[in-house]
Amino acid sequence: MTRLTLLVLLFCGLAPADDQRARVPVIVELFTSEGCSSCPPADALLRQMERTQPIPSARIIALEEHVDYWNHLGWNDPFSAPQFHSRQNDYALAAHVENIYTPQVVINGQVGLEGTDAERVYQEIDKAARAQSTTLELKAAPNPKDAELVDLTVHFTNPKTVKLRDAHLYLAVTEGELVTRIGGGENAGRTLRHSQVVRSFGVIGRIDARGSNAGQIVSTLRLPPEWRRENLRAVVFIQERDTFRITGAGSIDLR
Repeated sequence: MTRLTLLVLLFCGLAPADDQRARVPVIVELFTSEGCSSCPPADALLRQMERTQPIPSARIIALEEHVDYWNHLGWNDPFSAPQFHSRQNDYALAAHVENIYTPQVVINGQVGLEGTDAERVYQEIDKAARAQSTTLELKAAPNPKDAELVDLTVHFTNPKTVKLRDAHLYLAVTEGELVTRIGGGENAGRTLRHSQVVRSFGVIGRIDARGSNAGQIVSTLRLPPEWRRENLRAVVFIQERDTFRITGAGSIDLR
């Protein structure tokens, strides 16, 4: 998996359009694999939700995370990484679940369910939108000294009535409009179209439960040239360390 170059601590996200201002960002993670024959319908559902935004209370932010444990069954998924297998395992341990599977959706770090169960997915996204507490205001701009760099700014605010918990701040860079012709395994011969595939993912900072309710950071990143800039998006979210609950999120196009 290609890693982007972090020049300083990164925060990034999307300044919402006017018709999205009343919607609350909700992170929808799909654990999937190009080697899994039951995954393409879940990939299609995630892509449709991300494009049509069918839930009035929520702005769905899609993260398509490709696991690596299917790679020995005839097809090596080019987007897979061990860290997504580990992340899915962490969710299973937190939920006291023995087995992991694909396709699995996890909504705001709290609810895991079968990735093609559209009715329940919609219900849980609506619930998650009503439980958010952290507001992220995010901007991106070309670096004035180097056109290959992007300067990112985030301002996060927690209501003073909400008790802070220790949390991680995550950054994911996703690429949309990716298409793969599968040459082996369960999906051999199929052409798969993906949602927002996570290209880079990791912890970029931490929130201290004893710290301030608000803060702002400006940071800079360099994007690998092989990623199609016009289809890239940056996502940042705050996730509590002990509960895995995502309390706030945002995204921004990096074209």
